[in-house]
Amino acid sequence: MGWKRDEGMRDSERRRDRHDIVAEILKTAVDGKIKTHIMYKAKLSYSQITEYLPLLVGKGFLENVKVKRGGQHLSVYRTTAKGLAFINNLESMNRLWTKSSSFNETVA
Repeated sequence: MGWKRDEGMRDSERRRDRHDIVAEILKTAVDGKIKTHIMYKAKLSYSQITEYLPLLVGKGFLENVKVKRGGQHLSVYRTTAKGLAFINNLESMNRLWTKSSSFNETVA
């Protein structure tokens, strides 16, 4: 009996785990984005975004900078070098996992 969590499900239907959510936030914030833009792009609720952003800033994956746009001072989140490394490492792991999925099917 093999483990087939995603069998028959498209990526858009699959429940995202914490790493997927973090990666989506970090990818969105590469060029610097406000909280609302990150929330909508990453498809997160307000309570989720208010949980993740301070955590990612605290861990050094995001930085929170103040910028002036159109006469307003905005709080913008930008992905750090550590955040970019996280994205690259997660994508490498996902590629390795995908390549080894044929192994999981033969074990079943």
